[in-house]
Amino acid sequence: MTKELSVTMDVRYADIDMYGHVNSTVFFTYMETARVRLFMDLFQELTKKGILLVVVNAECSYKREIFITDTVIVTVTIDRIGNTSFDLKYDIHNGKGKLFAIGKTTLVALDANKKSPIPLPEELINMSLKGEG
Repeated sequence: MTKELSVTMDVRYADIDMYGHVNSTVFFTYMETARVRLFMDLFQELTKKGILLVVVNAECSYKREIFITDTVIVTVTIDRIGNTSFDLKYDIHNGKGKLFAIGKTTLVALDANKKSPIPLPEELINMSLKGEG
């Protein structure tokens, strides 16, 4: 596993709003897609153990419009690790210096049965430390 992943998104015609660019709500779908791909294996393993990683906050700062002809890449990075929560940072860009948006989500580890926060699992902490000196 890695602590960073870049995912190329297809801009679908359905993503476009009446102004001719990607609707602001779709940016959150792009972030979700990158997040799920980053944690695909980890989500499944933790769910089997009764641990959920739940989004408790999501934000997006829009920099410029995305049009249907644009290349869209979402780079997601583990930005902060706390005791029961962590932050992911998203750069939505074209891979050639054009930044469309910067996003952030905060996720909390929950006991699936009790629905209460628990310490972050070692698998996540170890994932976030890979590549750091």
